[in-house]
Amino acid sequence: MSLLPSALLGAATWGAAEYLIHRFAGHEFAKSRNPFSVEHVRHHATVNYFAPTSHKVAAAAAVAATVAPLASLVLGRRRGLAFTAGLTAMYGAYEVLHRLAHTHAPKTAYGRWLRRHHFHHHFHDPSGNHGVTSPLGDFCFGTERPVGVVRVPRRQAMPWLIDERGELRPEHAADYVLVGRAPPSDLMAREA
Repeated sequence: MSLLPSALLGAATWGAAEYLIHRFAGHEFAKSRNPFSVEHVRHHATVNYFAPTSHKVAAAAAVAATVAPLASLVLGRRRGLAFTAGLTAMYGAYEVLHRLAHTHAPKTAYGRWLRRHHFHHHFHDPSGNHGVTSPLGDFCFGTERPVGVVRVPRRQAMPWLIDERGELRPEHAADYVLVGRAPPSDLMAREA
């Protein structure tokens, strides 16, 4: 039997894990100060902050080392390893897509959707839109929130969203609006 179905099952499992980890470890139980919530709360407070890559690689290695033997028991060694490979590959894709959403302007319809969906979560309603790369978990658990024009606090605006004067780039005006005033130190730094 082909290993592809096992790898795809692993990738789909990451999709469910992404939603559950973000919603519960990152928000519902954030006051417990679990390792994920500490980094996640910091990411919400400083939107361009990401946990160090070394922490993410270590977490992925620990999960793979735990999942591989369990999946091998259930699916057999080869399929269990394919499942684990699919899970960790999808986690890697999630990390890349999430970081790109914060650092680069969208280039595709999916990229535009991902940013609007995710930044609505960041700046308007953190109780919804927990799926970063897919809305499936949000649809299943009733946490999908409609996204209109996303109001972005000026002091947390992503670099790709603003021009050299600190104003909204015209190509993003249909999806975003800047709110609030930039602190004087930010304005001076942007003018330099």
